Amino acid sequence: MRIKHLFAALAVLVATPAAAQQKPAEAPLLLPQMQLHDPFIVADKATKTYYLFTRNETAMTGDRRLGTMVYSSKDLKHWSRPRVAFALPEGIWAKDGAWAPEVHAWKGKWYLFTTFHDEAATLPPTGNRKPYRRGTILAVADKVDGPYRVVRNGEPIAPKALMTLDGTLHVDAAGKPWLVYAHEWLQTTIGTIEAIPLDDNLAAMGEPRVLFRANEAPWAKGQRQADGDNVWVTDGPQFYRTGAGTLVMLWSSYGERGYIQGIARSKSGRLEGPWEQLDPLVRRDSGHGMLFRAFDGRLMMVLHRPFTFALGKLYEMKDAGDRVEVVREATELDLEAYPTHPCVQPHTPTERKVDC
Repeated sequence: MRIKHLFAALAVLVATPAAAQQKPAEAPLLLPQMQLHDPFIVADKATKTYYLFTRNETAMTGDRRLGTMVYSSKDLKHWSRPRVAFALPEGIWAKDGAWAPEVHAWKGKWYLFTTFHDEAATLPPTGNRKPYRRGTILAVADKVDGPYRVVRNGEPIAPKALMTLDGTLHVDAAGKPWLVYAHEWLQTTIGTIEAIPLDDNLAAMGEPRVLFRANEAPWAKGQRQADGDNVWVTDGPQFYRTGAGTLVMLWSSYGERGYIQGIARSKSGRLEGPWEQLDPLVRRDSGHGMLFRAFDGRLMMVLHRPFTFALGKLYEMKDAGDRVEVVREATELDLEAYPTHPCVQPHTPTERKVDC
């Protein structure tokens, strides 16, 4: 870490108003103590509170129901114990999942997008692979932290014949809503990122369109299956429009060293693209990230790492106009012990010093 970044991090901690500090009893958890996968943070300006949504884990909430739990924080470092914000009602088609919850404001309400599946509800086979029903459903609440109630009896937004996951809401420059999701490699071999236009009730009102395929990213690596097939994964699309008007998309797949946080850019500035793949933001078994704006104005990214037994990790980001870039790891917040951007200094006097 550069010295100036270290002092900047210390300055943020020192300058944090006393009113923004949470009492230990209210926020006893630090990120290394929090089970989470596919984290999504909403910075709620009305309450000056950060809400972190992830799949419900019984070990954390004591609640065995399938659904979404939410942590809260005033400073991104100290977090409340989680509680269930959404539980899947009985009688819904889904049997497992509760993956990748995202919460978006739309037309005066808060909407939860989260992915469920049923392995017994098989779809037509793809070669030796046996896809099954999986899709992102919708729930709605009056408050950002819930409770959320299911919409349209939990039917997926995308056509149920498609094996999809990680749906996100994108509102284009004309104010039109879209569902953007990953089309699962189990069904497509080469995973895709696709989009479906929505109406004002966030119901599908058109045909899916492919935005790009996973193997279009030079860094993406096919994953060898037991039957000899190579498959390419798409995960976790999320959008950001820069101050210069450039539309970028965060998404994840696998590379040479495991899970990777990628980024793509629309050449047209519109959802339709065409999309070009940029150098990844984070390698080292890290991904499914999303961007949000902290209350002090900083652009931040949260992701999970490693992929298995995942913990949350935070980065300070830069809006570079035609892309976003990592400024530094916010280790003062996530207490990361194994950096994703390590700085290794030379071991002998003849080696060139690395600028950290």
